[in-house]
Amino acid sequence: MINGGVATVYVSDMDRAVAFYTETLGLKLQFRAGNEWASVDAGEGFAIGLHPESARGPKPGTSGAISVGLNVTQPIEEVVSTLEQRGVSFRGPVVGDAEGGIKLAFFGDPDGNDLYLCEQIRA
Repeated sequence: MINGGVATVYVSDMDRAVAFYTETLGLKLQFRAGNEWASVDAGEGFAIGLHPESARGPKPGTSGAISVGLNVTQPIEEVVSTLEQRGVSFRGPVVGDAEGGIKLAFFGDPDGNDLYLCEQIRA
């Protein structure tokens, strides 16, 4: 019934946000309309929309305004290491384990919006 979607992230600097999501995280830019909107492909029909802050929307980095999970295609520890080399600071170690079936690693974008990596472990 529903396939894919978009999570909108409010950002303070469109160029910086696009660079982070494409160059640092390695996602593909789908579309950009100047400083009004950009979307990046997060895989499997899911996109992250980047929108400049406005009086109507939440302030960038506001706790709880948004949390975006990104599924990884490699062991999460390898992805964390790669992103750390690209300047990403994680908010603690990888949590979870094979017994629980999931591993997570939490970090933020340049505006402080909450993101996390997710590795689903299949038995």
